[in-house]
Amino acid sequence: MGPKEKIIMTERSAAVFIQAWWRGTLVRRTLLHAALRAWIIQCWWRQVLARLLAKRRRMVLEFYVQQEWAAVRLQSWVRMWRVRQCYCRLLNAVRIIQVYWRWHSCHSRGFIEGHYELKENQLNVQLEISLGSQACKVQQCIPLPLKE
Repeated sequence: MGPKEKIIMTERSAAVFIQAWWRGTLVRRTLLHAALRAWIIQCWWRQVLARLLAKRRRMVLEFYVQQEWAAVRLQSWVRMWRVRQCYCRLLNAVRIIQVYWRWHSCHSRGFIEGHYELKENQLNVQLEISLGSQACKVQQCIPLPLKE
């Protein structure tokens, strides 16, 4: 056979050739559709995995934040407790100093202690004055002027 020879086909071989071409086209189309469907499923699956990964990351981040806040809260409680201990010690020292100072003031200078009661139109006053070892008690009822 030469380069310019034409192949002559019979009607039957032409039909077989067309059928083979058509079946090949159908197979290629079917494979293309199958590949596209597989690609769509793969894309969907990647999205699902990405969502799961994002959800896991968020859960880990929330857990980390929760732990950090717990640590911060615990640290603030410890700091508050330590400051309160210091404050209570200072308050106790102040009270001791005040007791001794009052005792000293009372025994060296004296003091005035008393109370009053207001009833309708009179004032009742009771005073106790101490100067060292001497004490004096005063009780007096003072009438009040009424405005009418």
